[in-house]
Amino acid sequence: MTTSTLRPNTVSKTAVSGATVSAFRVVVSFLFVCHALQGFGMFGGIDGAGTAVSFGMWPGWYASVLELVGGAFVLLGIHTRPAAVVCSGVMAYAYFTVHQQLALLPLQNMGEPAALYSWIFLLIAVLGPGSYTVATVLRRRK
Repeated sequence: MTTSTLRPNTVSKTAVSGATVSAFRVVVSFLFVCHALQGFGMFGGIDGAGTAVSFGMWPGWYASVLELVGGAFVLLGIHTRPAAVVCSGVMAYAYFTVHQQLALLPLQNMGEPAALYSWIFLLIAVLGPGSYTVATVLRRRK
């Protein structure tokens, strides 16, 4: 007997994991887009008082743009793997250039979000976007 005859109403493990990865991708990238918008003065800005990074200021303004565009691509599931690699790299750069010089450990140097986002986006780049993406919808329409 096969597994499907024993449990005819079950959902396949692949379908569940694809949906789980999609949900994970959407939640993480939504939070990341909100993080990016702080660089433009939204959600309290970079100082909690609505201050935005000055236009063209290196690296903050460019990081905010990369975070916003990359996070939106990952959120929608469009070019997810390369966008996730870019987001991971932006956060690794932030960790090593801003946080690491303050103290050794992420807990000490306030770099936990940067370290976590870097590893999470690397995981998304490896796993892919999951089952539910805008790219899938567009592909099915053709």
